[in-house]
Amino acid sequence: MNQRIRAYGISIGEGTPGPLNKITDVPGVLVGHETIVNERNCTGVTVIVPSPHNIFRDKLTAASFVLNGFGKSQGLVQIDELGTLETPIALTNTLNVGLVHDALVEYTIRRCGQTIPVRSVNPVVCECNDGELNRICERAVTKEHVFRAFENACRDFDEGDTGAGKGMVCYGFKGGIGSASRLLTVDGVTYTIGVLVLANHGCTSDLQMNGRAIGKEIEGIEPSVTDSGSIIQILATDLPLSDRQLKRVLKRLGVGLIRTGSFLGHGSGDIMVGFSTANPLTPQDSSIRTIRILAENAIDPVFRLAAECAEEAILNALAAASSVTGPTGRSVHALTPWLKRLL
Repeated sequence: MNQRIRAYGISIGEGTPGPLNKITDVPGVLVGHETIVNERNCTGVTVIVPSPHNIFRDKLTAASFVLNGFGKSQGLVQIDELGTLETPIALTNTLNVGLVHDALVEYTIRRCGQTIPVRSVNPVVCECNDGELNRICERAVTKEHVFRAFENACRDFDEGDTGAGKGMVCYGFKGGIGSASRLLTVDGVTYTIGVLVLANHGCTSDLQMNGRAIGKEIEGIEPSVTDSGSIIQILATDLPLSDRQLKRVLKRLGVGLIRTGSFLGHGSGDIMVGFSTANPLTPQDSSIRTIRILAENAIDPVFRLAAECAEEAILNALAAASSVTGPTGRSVHALTPWLKRLL
């Protein structure tokens, strides 16, 4: 496992990370990858498993927010309408969204078996375009790859150029998967906020680390000169938040994104999805449901810590990634040699 950004002396914000400083510090959350590397493809799939329970039955409160809509995600319309999540979340490349969607349908049907009827299901699949390093039109991610990603799901997952992140480029360097978490105590109870990113965005000269314009100091490479690509940000928490509050928190992930240097270019899909494990919507006979939610005047620390997670997760994606030469012939260098030289 490669080093993360804190190994280079960069600590983002003032919040306290969880034990792993990853989205999986939120109890019950797991992340799994399946990476595809061969003479023709450099791609993969990543799954975020929100709960050990069957969330098709015990749905979770959820929200989404689109900061810039140059993206091809599936499942966000129903999340916005109903405020619930009913499948794991999958990340992959742009042209594999449909095939991964189909795999999540199959996963749900298998999970429900004969006991839970499935007449409709709303899989959530988000994407970034890895066409610089991958022969994307071959749509190499299959149902079997998605199922292997579920089999690989764990708490201490790899970051960088792995899973869906294998073919991604961030600020002109090798990007991909990154994550971070923060702890928050409310009324004597400690909760966790975690973020995972699929980072495939940004212009080299715009890259910032903790306020330092490090992108302008990097020489000797062919820089990325346009802020294109995309970034997907997934937020998990065990805080009792409503779907409206989750959407408010998701908007603050944009603060963390911008603090790393993004100007949200025309060709960038900047998409956020978030869920809370605090109020699973288990089936009940009553027509009235009682839930707990955070008081609105206590939400400012959540905003700040979510932004910190987003910023650090992006930097972890860069710090953990290795150089990659794809079957397209394109090579993308890791940022780590410059980190060692400049920090």
